[in-house]
Amino acid sequence: MSNTAAWDATTRLVHAGDSSAAREGLAVKGANPAVQRASTVLLPDAAALYAHGKHSYGRGGLGVQAALESALSELEQAEATKVMSSGAAAISGALMSVLKTGDEVLVADGVYRPTRRCCDELLTRFGVTTRYFASRASADEIMAMARPATQAIFLESPASLSFEFQDVPAIAAAARDRGLITLIDNTWGAGLLFKPLEVGVDISIQALTKYVSGGSDVFMGSVATRDHRLAARVADTVQTAGWSVSPDDCYSVLRGLRTLPFRLARHGASAMEVAAWLEIQPEVAQVLCPALTSSPDHAVWARDYTGINGLFGLILKPGSTAAIHAFLNALRLFGLGFSWGGFESLAIACDPQIQRTAKRWNVSGPLIRLHVGLESPADLRADLRAGLDAYGALCEEQA
Repeated sequence: MSNTAAWDATTRLVHAGDSSAAREGLAVKGANPAVQRASTVLLPDAAALYAHGKHSYGRGGLGVQAALESALSELEQAEATKVMSSGAAAISGALMSVLKTGDEVLVADGVYRPTRRCCDELLTRFGVTTRYFASRASADEIMAMARPATQAIFLESPASLSFEFQDVPAIAAAARDRGLITLIDNTWGAGLLFKPLEVGVDISIQALTKYVSGGSDVFMGSVATRDHRLAARVADTVQTAGWSVSPDDCYSVLRGLRTLPFRLARHGASAMEVAAWLEIQPEVAQVLCPALTSSPDHAVWARDYTGINGLFGLILKPGSTAAIHAFLNALRLFGLGFSWGGFESLAIACDPQIQRTAKRWNVSGPLIRLHVGLESPADLRADLRAGLDAYGALCEEQA
């Protein structure tokens, strides 16, 4: 962490990443770091070939990668951050850094589907066991599951499809008492709305593809920590596995990071307006937005988070697959596509993706996930109204 902690977060993010490492070898200092595209790094003398701590090969990243990692450490208030080629890579890389054959990891049941795939397929092949706990399980309930082989707890709060929150500070404290490592997918919090490292989590992971980038045009992930031993393990995993990230992509993500607070504020304000409107629509059974007082997670969100973003869910009143398709196909502003965190509004049907091991997913109707982008909330409401009209009409026809 730098000595700029007294500055407001918006100020820090405008100036974050300006370091000697980012400007190494440059004669002129620009407002932005230079994009250096190089595999081979030419060193000044023979002694420098094997000098510790020197850039010696481009795969490890040059100036713009160093600038982005420094800026992300400012965002997360971390001691060290490593970037990887996607959010999924950051998740698998973090897990592989803290687990070995014979270990066990406890994982929140509502995690991102690629996380579950990593645990059930990749980690299983290397002799690591995964067990899942209910997404709203208490710290005591999770600790009761721990066995001698348990080494880590993986959280995702909120779940990116079903939006259950965990009591992250309580779980982190209980895990630390037992000597267990905690990791969290904090993509929803974007490192700005929620700061996991400040409440005791060991490793904070983000898909920078989402809000930090903000342009829906680049893949990247990050792993941040305050523990220098964990940081060394993550860095070693990245180096040994041969993972690298493009300098051009790092430049794009760093540019997006500068405006993150302002974009998130707009996404959150628009989402709140749309969510409150949806809550009173006759076709809607429930809106899964933590800022609404009707949310079962409202108290946890209000205590731990400084705001919301544009991503939330809604449960429609019972209807057929054809009615769900009618709803989605009637939308014009909400694109039908995966991911989120960019400038555009998106909608997907979630039920085909829902997987549960610890506790059955049991709701009254279809689950839809919305990402509210930067369009006018009034236009988005009108678009959703058209979709709800199509949904309701087909439900009546099929009744």
